[in-house]
Amino acid sequence: MDHPARTERVRNLSETNQACQRTLFDFSEGEDPVVVRRKKARSRRDSDPHRQREAKKYSNPIPSREFILEILAEAGVPLTFDEVAATLDIRDEVEVIALQRRIGAMVRDGQLVRNRRDALCLVNKRDLIAGRVIGHQDGFGFVKPEDGGDDVFLYPRQMRGLFHNDRVVVRVTGRDRRGRLEGSVVEVLERNTRTVVGRFYQESGVGFVVPDNKRLAHDIIIPSDRIAGSEQGQIVVAEITDQPTNRNHPIGKILEVVGDHMAPGMETDIAVRTHDLPVEWPLQVLSEVADLKAEVPAAAMEGRTDLRGIPLVTIDGADARDFDDAVFCERKPKGWRLLVCIADVSSYVEPGTALDTEGSNRGNSVYFPDRVIPMLPEVLSNGLCSINPDVDRLCMTCELYVNREGQVTRSRFFEAVMRSHARFTYDQVAAMIVEGDPDLCERFSDLLPHLRELYALYKVLHGARAVRGAIDFDTTETYFDLSDQGRVLAIRPLVRNDAHRIIEECMLAANVAAARLFERKKMPSLYRIHETPKEEKLSDLREFLAELALSLPGGERPTAKDYADLLESVKERPDRHLIETVLLRSMQQAMYSSENVGHFGLAYPAYTHFTSPIRRYPDLMVHRTIKHLLAGGTAADFDYAKPDLQGIAEHCSGTERRADEATRDAASWLKCEYMEDKIGEEFDGIITSVTSFGVFVELDDIYVDGLIHITALDNDYYHFDPVGHRLTGERTGTIYRLGDRVRVLVAAVNLDERKIDFVLTQAQTNRKKRRRKV
Repeated sequence: MDHPARTERVRNLSETNQACQRTLFDFSEGEDPVVVRRKKARSRRDSDPHRQREAKKYSNPIPSREFILEILAEAGVPLTFDEVAATLDIRDEVEVIALQRRIGAMVRDGQLVRNRRDALCLVNKRDLIAGRVIGHQDGFGFVKPEDGGDDVFLYPRQMRGLFHNDRVVVRVTGRDRRGRLEGSVVEVLERNTRTVVGRFYQESGVGFVVPDNKRLAHDIIIPSDRIAGSEQGQIVVAEITDQPTNRNHPIGKILEVVGDHMAPGMETDIAVRTHDLPVEWPLQVLSEVADLKAEVPAAAMEGRTDLRGIPLVTIDGADARDFDDAVFCERKPKGWRLLVCIADVSSYVEPGTALDTEGSNRGNSVYFPDRVIPMLPEVLSNGLCSINPDVDRLCMTCELYVNREGQVTRSRFFEAVMRSHARFTYDQVAAMIVEGDPDLCERFSDLLPHLRELYALYKVLHGARAVRGAIDFDTTETYFDLSDQGRVLAIRPLVRNDAHRIIEECMLAANVAAARLFERKKMPSLYRIHETPKEEKLSDLREFLAELALSLPGGERPTAKDYADLLESVKERPDRHLIETVLLRSMQQAMYSSENVGHFGLAYPAYTHFTSPIRRYPDLMVHRTIKHLLAGGTAADFDYAKPDLQGIAEHCSGTERRADEATRDAASWLKCEYMEDKIGEEFDGIITSVTSFGVFVELDDIYVDGLIHITALDNDYYHFDPVGHRLTGERTGTIYRLGDRVRVLVAAVNLDERKIDFVLTQAQTNRKKRRRKV
């Protein structure tokens, strides 16, 4: 008796054979079936919706990335390279090589992954996720998906072969007991740690470097013939020669001995090296800018609107290092006309040049307490693209008409040439329009009427902001007052006045106008997005507020106005700082994206960055998009496809985080240095964070924070409540909560770890005990 499975296979083979016979018969009187298949493939290839864009970019265009992804999606199964080439009728040797390069780039970018049969699979199919690794000093890590969504947790064993900031493809394997996605590494797409800064040590004849960056959990093994004279405990720079694997530690060699101790200014040098910030300009970049002059050539001004007669002015901080925006305002019958002029960086930085590549690589300028690492060479950042007074400058202008209710009724963009009539500081403008300083008012009497109109416009824009429901947290920014030798003299708060807010509202209006233009023209571009808070964060927030007899309206999808209304309702409460902090921490981080999802915090349905192309690459891309529209272009013939823009968005979000981490490292070191001679002194402060291992306290008027470790609290066992943001003593009932005021003593300062340890003073401990008795 035949087995059923065998019978079924025989039947299938028979049917397949009959189908083949019919196919041969069908073509016996007609065309060659190979020719027919090629015609179909050619017709299929011609249907690529991005053919025009590819033809514009390449002399011998091949199918676009989007079309290749579409082909694989339609196939429903992994395809080999030969199968993809056949489907697209790519047989010419030059085209085959070009397709190989494109698919290789798609694999590197995480759009595709190769399986064990070397077939191409779509990422995000079968639970595959591409993203960037976020390392933790305790050995575990996360993958932040490039297409958005929840982070994927990686156990230490998965992190053995990875460094922080590597790009990988992971397979989701399940969820842990806390509900987090868990993953395993499928492929490393890109290694991003090439050099490491740290301390060199030798133990039992083995040399190794302990990284300064605590997100790098691996020690770097240094063979004895590669230590380059390094001595125990010295700060060194090591090059990674062998990346980590699941079995082996990374191996490296010493490139440079930085020194034994951290001298003034070295904190920035270390941060630059630790975070691999580009500092030196490639020779090709220097060659491209070598012929640029200090003045704008007359030919570059042709065809532009001449604004040189309009009294545009710049308003910046006293220590500002670049000037990329100027403003002008005049009263109109129905409101105001506002001009926001931004340095036209895109006229000097053309796509495809070494200058553009380097600007993209840097992503943004980085501002340290003692220096700036610019995104563009000084001849541009401090010269042709800096709006200095009384010189001609090329600019991109946003013209806005605003009514008396603060609503923009009309806006347009155009290329112009301008001349700044004055360089004002925020304090000067505030002194004139708020305080009425007679000397300044007389000195700038010709410009004063326009400044007053700017102030009047600010008031209605600020009023519209409140109606819209934008969130305005009362946070304090600080700056370092440094000596000539780079030592910290003081840490001071940055005081904001109405002049700061005038410029902020003008820039917001221009940014929104640009975003609305892209939405109206259905133009792909970069947006600055701020997504709504995650459900888990909202749940914890509501539970916390309930303990205070408060609630956040808005149900499952609260708006920015719901947040703003709650903040307004608690502004007179003594625990206002506590509530503000918890609200702020419930929100997500803003980032760049090619997909517009709005800006939650600012309460805008569409928002982008237009106003700082001299120091932010996304703004430069926005200028290029606007110029493309001004030239009559459309989405179909734009040089950048949506996947290209998303890649730029992710990269620039990454460089922004890199800059934040680098400047934070330098600032932390300076704060530690400042507190070194204050060990044993007492200060008042406020608890700014509560963790399972202790509480962080920020000192009043000094703006330095440190840790009171849980072992330094009263003699008790403390239980951590992450929702209530508190530690509670099991025996005594003593509570330490976010927002509590405490008096502490500086116990220790560790420069290498950038940590400051506090302990409670005896008086503080006694106060807690008296409260318990009451």
